[in-house]
Amino acid sequence: MEAAGLEWLLGPMQQLVSWGAAGAMVFGGVVPYVPQYRDIRRTQNAEGFSTYVCLVLLVANILRILFWFGRRFESPLLWQSIIMIITMLLMLKLCTEVRVSNDLNIKRRSFSDFDLNYFWHWSKFTDYVQCVLTFTGVTGYITYLWLDSSLFVETLGFLAVFTEAMLGVPQLYRNYQNRSTEGMSVKMVLMWTSGDTFKTVYFILNKAPLQFSICGLLQVFVDMAILLQVYLYSSYPQKPTSHTTHPASTKAL
Repeated sequence: MEAAGLEWLLGPMQQLVSWGAAGAMVFGGVVPYVPQYRDIRRTQNAEGFSTYVCLVLLVANILRILFWFGRRFESPLLWQSIIMIITMLLMLKLCTEVRVSNDLNIKRRSFSDFDLNYFWHWSKFTDYVQCVLTFTGVTGYITYLWLDSSLFVETLGFLAVFTEAMLGVPQLYRNYQNRSTEGMSVKMVLMWTSGDTFKTVYFILNKAPLQFSICGLLQVFVDMAILLQVYLYSSYPQKPTSHTTHPASTKAL
């Protein structure tokens, strides 16, 4: 009788834990960007945040959604990608508005200029949307043509998670260039680290495709490297090295 009662109690508990883990996977990825978004909005300064982080996550999650059509994986991971794409577009919108309002004399650049020197340095949010839609359309069409090829599908899955694993690299490089982490939300990076650790464990326990687990571990490593920068640059302040910058790079990265 006791065993039956315990089983009756454990069943709903396991279901609740499962739902909680799924919810954390769907929304946990966007939580780290809340403090960064609030900091940018409050200070009206987006120089400490690299918008290439948005580019990396947009590419990674679009590719992951396309990978889902070739090899089904758990729904929470699919919904996570959709939520993340929306979040990154919101971050881009805010950063673009702040950058343009702070530098009214900057020459306007658009996606339709097709100038690689100013790629991802555009003056309007709509240009970023056009770029994302173009990338989605091209990669979607290629995926449709090669969907029956298991090699293509597995390669697509690897590119999706590997791109996401490189998420912190733009921020890592920006910190290195500036010899400082000023303007970057440390809370965001701490949340990256905890979220990526949870995500990697989730991948392993739920036997997600191998690409997910390997690249999840790589992502945690990059997060730890950024946290090391926070410690080093705060404990041992360094003078920024002089390096040639793009005319728009200071405010556009």
